[in-house]
Amino acid sequence: MLKNYIKIAWRNLRKQKFYTFLNVFGLSLGLASCLLITLYVVDELSYDKSFTNAERIYRVNSDIRFGGADMKLAEAPDPMAFTMLQEYPQLEAATRLRKYGSYLVRRTGTTENLEEAQVAYADSTFFQVFQIPMIAGDTKRILTEPNTLVISERDADKYFGKEDPIGKTLLLNNNQTYTVTGVMENIPTHSHLSTLNMLLSMSTNKHSREGNWGSHNFATYLLLREGVSGAAFEKNFDAVVEKYTGKWVRSVMGASLDDLRKSGSYIKYTLMPLTDIHLHSNRQAEIAVNSNIQYVYIFSVVALFLLAIACVNFMNLATARSSNRAKEVGVRKALGSERSSLINQFLTEAIMLSFLSLTMAVLLAIIALPLFNNLANKEIVFPYQNVLFWIIAVVTAIVVGVMAGSYPAFFLSSFQPLKVLKGSMEIEGKGGYLRNSLVVFQFMISVMLLIGTGVIYKQLNYIQTKQLGYNKEHILIVKNAYALDKKSSAFKEQVAILPNVESSTVTSFLPTPSSRSDNSMFPEGQLQQDKGVSMQKWAVDHDFVKTLNLEIKTGRAFLEDFPSDSSGIIINETAAKILGFADPIGKKIFNMDDPYGNERETFTIIGVVKNFHFASLRDNIGGLSMVLKPSQGLVAIKLKGNDYQQTVSQIGNLWKSMAPGQPFAYEFMDADFDKQYRSEQRVGQIFITFAIISIIIGCLGLFGLSAYTAERRTKEIGVRKVLGASVGSIVGLLSKDFIKLVLISILLGSPIAWYAMNTWLQDFAYHIEISWWMFAIAGVLAIVIALLTVSYQSIRAALMNPVKSLKSE
Repeated sequence: MLKNYIKIAWRNLRKQKFYTFLNVFGLSLGLASCLLITLYVVDELSYDKSFTNAERIYRVNSDIRFGGADMKLAEAPDPMAFTMLQEYPQLEAATRLRKYGSYLVRRTGTTENLEEAQVAYADSTFFQVFQIPMIAGDTKRILTEPNTLVISERDADKYFGKEDPIGKTLLLNNNQTYTVTGVMENIPTHSHLSTLNMLLSMSTNKHSREGNWGSHNFATYLLLREGVSGAAFEKNFDAVVEKYTGKWVRSVMGASLDDLRKSGSYIKYTLMPLTDIHLHSNRQAEIAVNSNIQYVYIFSVVALFLLAIACVNFMNLATARSSNRAKEVGVRKALGSERSSLINQFLTEAIMLSFLSLTMAVLLAIIALPLFNNLANKEIVFPYQNVLFWIIAVVTAIVVGVMAGSYPAFFLSSFQPLKVLKGSMEIEGKGGYLRNSLVVFQFMISVMLLIGTGVIYKQLNYIQTKQLGYNKEHILIVKNAYALDKKSSAFKEQVAILPNVESSTVTSFLPTPSSRSDNSMFPEGQLQQDKGVSMQKWAVDHDFVKTLNLEIKTGRAFLEDFPSDSSGIIINETAAKILGFADPIGKKIFNMDDPYGNERETFTIIGVVKNFHFASLRDNIGGLSMVLKPSQGLVAIKLKGNDYQQTVSQIGNLWKSMAPGQPFAYEFMDADFDKQYRSEQRVGQIFITFAIISIIIGCLGLFGLSAYTAERRTKEIGVRKVLGASVGSIVGLLSKDFIKLVLISILLGSPIAWYAMNTWLQDFAYHIEISWWMFAIAGVLAIVIALLTVSYQSIRAALMNPVKSLKSE
């Protein structure tokens, strides 16, 4: 029986080549898109799961409110890890990381440095928690001694080639010698730690032993024992805060935690599962830039929508052709076929179409995967040898076939043979309502995707064009300026002589991603919990304000003619407002670097700078201060003229003469700024890609329906032409019903799209308002696309010779 079903199904599919093509192509596009998005989602969900005991590893997060700032940190105080380990037997191990950004590294005895993008200090217990396999080295001694390090297999090849690295030394930043005591396997790419190829012994870091419960600089990981839940263990943090943080607050401020809480401030610690970090954590001081679970949800929904549109196409075309199959059903029923056998026949056709579509979808996905990887910034490999993948693919094809073919199968098999063969059955009306509803559903999704794409690109344009409060155009950032050692001032002076250089500044702090330094500042004589202001403290030189074109609202910038500026400070408007100074100029504020407040730095406010966006536009502008101190991580150079290539070449030559053997790395500030929003840019590109695919799939169905409608109304069109109807009136007659459906889809899809995109915009403290014209443009586009789709068939039908249409009458 099954063989017979397949034979008849194949015969029918070959007979209706046009509709078979529309169905297979539409369904394959939907399946291919769904397949690519599924690979993306699986890739995103796989982060940090390859570690042994990953389900028992947690990171300590810190939530702090103090001095008008809310800080959500991926770091904890330095004593947290081992204090918890000593006092709570529920812990099996604990470790800390302290990242320090990029380093210049070279093998001792060589002259050429290579840049190591991410270096971190790590406790010797790091490998107890993460259990990364070691290729070489004594696992019991790894990272236990000062000035030792562990490198990845990748770095071992980078610095030592085929030689054994154990016992050899590396020179970091031209002045720190470390001995290699271990080589670890490369950390899996699907981990938030994947950028770490070099781990320095924590015992080398003087800040790791301060016992400072107020300074949060260490990524802290806890390995819980078997059977201990994170939620249950997290409750212990309340006691830790009371015992240790409370003591620190009393020693520094002379206040209790209750006093702190009454002023609205607090310090809280929570646990985050290791496997949640990549998709659920967007905190300050993350080791790597994480993704967002929101995008996984969005793309999952988009995948389902695309598949649903493709299934709708099949259902629409099958029910639309019901009149062509009605007599077949009538004859077969009259000859004794049962309804169940007819249902099986139609479902067999649908499943065959689905498998044909799956075959084409796999080919399309393989071809498109490199482009998709480039678009999504991924390295996804097609799972050719994954048996589970193929089982799921086959099951999906069957399910899609059954879902898409179920309604047509039950609809067609319900025809009554007597009425069908007499020609008295109203077939068209039976499926028309559902068919119209499905067309509305298709275009509603397309309209939603178009609106979403428009909002994303408008927000990205807003970010690009917003007045940030500083100049990011024509600013060249030379990186690794510490390679100049004591020559940074001389380098700056030599650069200033170049004809196309307007000004330059040497600092580690810029509004684009760079170093950050959180501090608590107090008005002089007011060491009280409700008087402190949490703000950034940047070390800058005399030309910082001029180079970035910052606007001084009151007071002045740092000037070389004022030696007293060494104890001066410039604050932004936010800091002035929180400090409560009506006239800040001349007021004194101080901060405490010592964990117990024994040493203080006091500064006199000499200027207030207009607020500028020194963080992401996702965040409100916080407090910021600038002090005149040496800091040489970067050199920012403001260029003029148009011949940047020659100027960059001249700066590069200066660098090579003053820092021989050191890599000359640079980037323009506007490009550095754009990096912060690459995930949104990628989302916008992916959105518009799948919006176009959804429209193509919808148009395939609309094209087929319009062809069927024109065919069904051939004689009516012939009569109208004989009676004098124009081509335009006939085209309008055939198109208006479809346009009505598109209008309904616009009305239904617009509010849903508004809600979804308004929710997305809430992630940005500074964002656009969704305007009515975005919906208008999406609606007009949908109508124009629908008109173009149906007009071909409508015009073709309208131009047909009425003699041919009526000759059989």
